[in-house]
Amino acid sequence: MAVNKIPLTVRGVELMRAELQNLRSVERPKVIAAIAEARSHGDLSENAEYDAAKERQSFIEGRLAELEAKLSSAQIIDPSTLDADGRCVFGATIDLEDVESGDTVTYQIVGEDEADIKQGKISVSSPIARALIGKSEGDVAEVNAPGGIRSYEIVEVHYI
Repeated sequence: MAVNKIPLTVRGVELMRAELQNLRSVERPKVIAAIAEARSHGDLSENAEYDAAKERQSFIEGRLAELEAKLSSAQIIDPSTLDADGRCVFGATIDLEDVESGDTVTYQIVGEDEADIKQGKISVSSPIARALIGKSEGDVAEVNAPGGIRSYEIVEVHYI
């Protein structure tokens, strides 16, 4: 069975590795200490601190496994090394203008785990990213938005 590669930007990989390091070196030891502390209080059957610590431990171990799996199958893409000839591709940062309102917005197309609309990072599988992929500066992308179809002109594409 082929392992599906998960596209991630260099920044996305750095953030995942930092979270992994924090979980291993800070959160895991903290929860182990909390479990030991709760155990020392005696009867575990009605010990809310013990139950909460065990639940937290389960979450941490699950997240560790998830991050390790994603990093092991990551396809790391450095946007600054892309040569996509002005086309919208994974990792590209795109300046858009709403054809109707004239409002401008800038988005970077990133992996699922990196998406954060407040920081202008949109998932490669989002409707707007799917509408942009493959298009070039000057093209108009039609996006099927909740309020109907929106048209965005691609003003500029950056690989940063």
